[in-house]
Amino acid sequence: MQHTQNATRATPTDSPAQADALTPDRLLQLGMGFWGSKTMLSAVELGVFTHLAGAGRTAKELEALTGLHPRSSRDFLDALVALGALERDGDIYRNAPDADLFLDKAKPSYVGGLLEMMNSRLYANWGLLTEALRTGEPQNEAKHGASPFDELYRDEASLRNFLHAMTGVSLGAAKAIAQKFPWQNYRTFIDIGAAQGACPAQIALAHPHLRGGGFDLPVVAPIFEDYVASHGLQDRLRFYPGDFFKDPCPTADVLVMGHILHDWDLEQKKALLAKCYEALPPGGCLIVYDAIIDDERKKNAFGLLMSLNMLIETPGGFDYTGAECREWMKDAGFRETRVEPLLGPDSMVIGIK
Repeated sequence: MQHTQNATRATPTDSPAQADALTPDRLLQLGMGFWGSKTMLSAVELGVFTHLAGAGRTAKELEALTGLHPRSSRDFLDALVALGALERDGDIYRNAPDADLFLDKAKPSYVGGLLEMMNSRLYANWGLLTEALRTGEPQNEAKHGASPFDELYRDEASLRNFLHAMTGVSLGAAKAIAQKFPWQNYRTFIDIGAAQGACPAQIALAHPHLRGGGFDLPVVAPIFEDYVASHGLQDRLRFYPGDFFKDPCPTADVLVMGHILHDWDLEQKKALLAKCYEALPPGGCLIVYDAIIDDERKKNAFGLLMSLNMLIETPGGFDYTGAECREWMKDAGFRETRVEPLLGPDSMVIGIK
């Protein structure tokens, strides 16, 4: 009761009728959101959507395929129906259309790699958010002096899983960049921190006149090359090995840096932008894309939550507003900058040398 009274006093401009109309439902749903999240992540981990691709199945059939216990299966599967991830007709379960397209591992449109990483790494680390908020320190391997990237890059299987997850993060934005940027005015491009190669592949598929590639650590080369070859682009896209903190960036008309800048502290962010500026010819462009936070820091909840994820996952990383990135670009020497929305929470900041 005391808590409710304090909450009422905190909004003195509300009329008694307005206060009486308030309910805690929205706040409770927000606080309990991890219930639905973990249900979804476990479904991806168990391969539910892959097993349901192309055909409906009963709960008993899914128990046999996924290892679900009879006690849990009905509530688990019906919860996924209520959450909109599955559909049920009688006792037959099927994927919802979007789940069938994006969460079936056999389809090239699969983006579940990101959710797999959420489940295996980030879900547990986010349980330590309060400590991160109080200490300002990451809550993963870096907490004990190790680099999270060393863990992710420890072997080829781990690296492939991580880079596949990065494809899930970047694919929608990459397709939007391929459509929204004036590529007809340029001939060459290179993705800085290219990972598996989702962004250069989408750009090259949409614009046959372009040639380019991806710049990343040497260990990424075979994974990039396999992905590019799977799209038939090996004659137009090549891999450039290097470390973007130690080596100069390769030169092209356009450089792209996606979901990279937010990993690093302010000094490192500015250093990367300066390196890109040096590598571009006069008139060349840099495209930076991330979940760019709106300048008033009130609307892009995903971008702000991603910045908290950087708090948990990195020693100094943080997400940023378009205005901040434009200012850093101008400090690096770019003569013209602009921000353009892409897809969902992502936007691109464009700098022209």
